[in-house]
Amino acid sequence: MSRSEHEGTERVLVADARRAAINDMLRAAGSVSVAEIEAAFGISSMTARRDLAELERRGQARRTHGGAVLPSISGHEDSFASRLDRELGAKQAIAQQAAELVGEGESVFLDGSSSAFHVARALLERSIPVTVITNSLPVMELVGQQAAPSVELVGVGGMLRRLTQSFVGPVATHTVQAHVADRLFFSCKGVSRDGLLTDADALEAELKRTMIERAGDVALLLDASKVTARGLNVIARLADVHTVLAHGLQDEEASAFAAAGPRVVRIRAEVA
Repeated sequence: MSRSEHEGTERVLVADARRAAINDMLRAAGSVSVAEIEAAFGISSMTARRDLAELERRGQARRTHGGAVLPSISGHEDSFASRLDRELGAKQAIAQQAAELVGEGESVFLDGSSSAFHVARALLERSIPVTVITNSLPVMELVGQQAAPSVELVGVGGMLRRLTQSFVGPVATHTVQAHVADRLFFSCKGVSRDGLLTDADALEAELKRTMIERAGDVALLLDASKVTARGLNVIARLADVHTVLAHGLQDEEASAFAAAGPRVVRIRAEVA
C-alpha cells in the first residue's frame, strides 16, 4: 500500500469513528446541531454537514435546518388523503372564515395540513388576487389547475413526505426564510394543556415554525379533535399565534386559549 493510500484509509477510519460518535450523540439527545458537532470534534461546518448527510444516507438521521434528528422522532400520523374529508364540515366552515380575512393583493403562507387545503379552495372560490406560498403538493396542484389565475403560486420545494404530500427539510426551510407573507394559515397535530402547538414530525414542525416567524398575521386552524391529540414535536406556543379559528371548542377551552393571548373566533357549523 502506497503512502497516499494509507493516509486515505486513515481518513476514512477517522471519519467513520467520528460519525459513530455523532450517532451516539443523536441517539442520546434525540437531536444534534451542526454547531454542537463542530465544537465536539473541532471540524468545519461543511465537514459536520457531510457527516450528517452520510448518517442520513444510512438511515440513522434525518437532517433539519442546522442539524439533524432521529428518524424515529414522530408520533402517530395519518396520511393527507385520510385527513382531507375528516371533520369536513368544520374544516370547510373554518376555511370560509379564513378566506374572508384575506385582502386583495395579500400574500399567504399555507402549510401542508388538510385544513389549509380547504383554505386554498375557499380562496379560489373568492377569485381575488392573492399570492399563495405553500409546501403542500395538493395545494400546488389545486392552484395550478385553476382556470382563471387569480391566485399566484410560490411552491416551496424540498424533500417530499409522501405520507403528508408536503415538502420539508433544509431546502424547504431556506425557501420559506427567503419570503415574507401577510398571513399564515396552519394547523397542528394537537395543543397541549400548557399551550404548546405540536406536530407528529420534527421537519413539519420546523417548517411551520419558520412560517410563523415570516408571517405578519398568524392564524391557527383548529377543530375540536386537536384539543385531545398530541404530537411529539413542538411548533410554537399559543402566545405566538394572533388568531385561533376554531370549531367545536367548549367554553372553558375557548377561555383557556384566549387567556394565552390569541383572539379566539369560534365558528359554528354543522359537521358533515
